[in-house]
Amino acid sequence: MDNRIKELRKFKKLSQEALANACNVSRQTINAIENNKYDPSLELAFQLADNLEVSVDELFLYKNRGNS
Repeated sequence: MDNRIKELRKFKKLSQEALANACNVSRQTINAIENNKYDPSLELAFQLADNLEVSVDELFLYKNRGNS
């Protein structure tokens, strides 16, 4: 699942550490999510969206991997 976390985080001038602290996760977790190496839980997805002031739909871009 692609996301816009890095783009929106930089727009808001937040470091990975600051966003991680706001969401009560590690900086490594934010890095892994930004690099599509980890899909966050639904709760964390809502926390990220809330902290970045966007909807979950605006933050995460779902790609259907099965059908085109």
